[in-house]
Amino acid sequence: MTVPPVELELAADFPDVTRDEWRRLVLGVLRKSGIAGEGTGPGEAEDLIATSTYEGISIRPLYDAADGAALDPAGLPGLAPFVRGGRPQGANTDGWDVRALHAHPDPKATAQAVLADLENGVTSLWLRLGPAGLPVDGLAEVLREVYLDLAPVVLDAGPLTGPAAEAFLALAGERGVPASQLSGVLGADPLGLTARTGAAPDFTAVRALAPRVAAEYPRLRTVVVDARAYHDAGGSDAEELGASIAAGVAYLRELTGAGLGLAEALGQLEFRYAVSADQFLTIAKLRAARRLWARVAEVCGAAPEQRAQRQHAVTSSAMMTRRDPWVNMLRTTVACFGAGVGGADAVTVLPFDARLGLADDFSRRIARNTQTLLQEESSLIRVVDPAGGSWYVESLTDQLAAAAWAVFTEIERAGGIAAALADGSLRARLAATWAARADALAHRRDPLTGVSEFPNLAESLPSRTVAPAEPVAAGGLPAITYDQDYEELRARSDAHLAATGARPVVFLATIGSVSAFTGRSTFAANLFQAGGLETPAGGPGTDPAAVAAAFTASGAKVACLCSADKVYAEWAAPVAEALRAAGAARVWLAGKAGARAETDAAAGVTGYVFAGCNAVEVLRTTLAEAGVA
Repeated sequence: MTVPPVELELAADFPDVTRDEWRRLVLGVLRKSGIAGEGTGPGEAEDLIATSTYEGISIRPLYDAADGAALDPAGLPGLAPFVRGGRPQGANTDGWDVRALHAHPDPKATAQAVLADLENGVTSLWLRLGPAGLPVDGLAEVLREVYLDLAPVVLDAGPLTGPAAEAFLALAGERGVPASQLSGVLGADPLGLTARTGAAPDFTAVRALAPRVAAEYPRLRTVVVDARAYHDAGGSDAEELGASIAAGVAYLRELTGAGLGLAEALGQLEFRYAVSADQFLTIAKLRAARRLWARVAEVCGAAPEQRAQRQHAVTSSAMMTRRDPWVNMLRTTVACFGAGVGGADAVTVLPFDARLGLADDFSRRIARNTQTLLQEESSLIRVVDPAGGSWYVESLTDQLAAAAWAVFTEIERAGGIAAALADGSLRARLAATWAARADALAHRRDPLTGVSEFPNLAESLPSRTVAPAEPVAAGGLPAITYDQDYEELRARSDAHLAATGARPVVFLATIGSVSAFTGRSTFAANLFQAGGLETPAGGPGTDPAAVAAAFTASGAKVACLCSADKVYAEWAAPVAEALRAAGAARVWLAGKAGARAETDAAAGVTGYVFAGCNAVEVLRTTLAEAGVA
């Protein structure tokens, strides 16, 4: 007997809910919390809890079918405009290309590391050559046991691109590798080198190599459009995308000027983007990049199948921290997830200890296994365009593409990417974005786990014998890191510890009962430790003389009052007076000033620490008062 199928109607027993009803419910909560006033209407509820990206895109709390209906069609995977991926099957057949970066200056050490990577899941090699990496004449040693017809090789030699490319091609010829089987990227990127060093762009290597590569090596590319310099200078995702598209257009002009047809020129480019722990922006960025490049290729007259963008995603260097580097494993995992969902063709996960020096066997293993886990155990490669159809992601992709196109057209109106780098206009734009991001980091609106939040003063950092590679030459765009202000403060504390045997101290004057002061003392300890300051506490009690005595015993020069507002009303002033009389150069109070500001100031309270305060300025002031240079 065959049982007929029963149609399952999801949520059939629940009444339909409209977006307006949801808004009214949200508004009720916002009014109770004091965020919305009585005059606020339901239509304003979403705006009150929306957030904004650094390019000004509003991230709303809810997206529905109406948002999707207003968007440009994303197309199908493998078809123009390639929003949904450059290949119809996505990463389904063999996963994305797992690309490992190697930059150890010792060819023998690199050769061993390369083989270990290839034997354990890596599918292509990225070799940094020159002063910041391997010597060019060590290339043969590094690749001695690598099957060049199986493992793609990507070169990154900066001003030595020409000699490095010739050495690589000669090596392949000597080993009898068929030209049709040699794959990878020769790494010519004069505009990227200009962005990083300030040197005038030199297209000699591009003009010399590209025609030969296009004619003889069908699986090899000549040019990398490395957009990470704009990301590393503090730029937004839209600015990184816009600059990359402008650089890609400049290379198309050079390549077609060197005699290549449009299809050949398009086939010579690979784009390299930074991917961060903001997973949704990462997904949207890679999808938007393909839409933008497809539009450029369309305007240039390319056939639809020639408009796909080849993408190499690299986990962001700017987001990596030197302190508590183990958290970098989590950051790079989320970034890699975003890159995979976003449809990157190749992904490089930087080792978690990249800020401390060149990777060891353990950190390289973690970097490659992160990708294996996401591909195989998380089944990420079994779905084509996992983000497709998400109203939020589709909307974010569309808005990010529009913002990036505006940046691109602005650069083009200014004379192109080379002109924008030369006249400083692009640097100024990126600097403005970095200033906004730095302010958010300083106020801890953008928290850094292990650095600005939950620091560990007693941690023991892994030891690395070789310094980090890729030094930045004077004259180029700055290479910032999100933790740099906090790192400067921690370094001052470390120097003080080395010179005196002890870290600088902020005494936490905990007033009243444990239940009264614990919340704010925990907050204050977390904040001050982010600057490398020890935070001994006085314990419960309200006796000003006892608190002052504990302060003196701690050896501190700075104190912070910690308790509940009701306790402050009675005891903040006398305790602050006692601390100042005991020699406190500064007395902070954990909490906002409120109505008692005049009383606090008269008693000697010199400032307030609270959620949303400028933590960097508080810490700089405190270190100075504590006698730390």
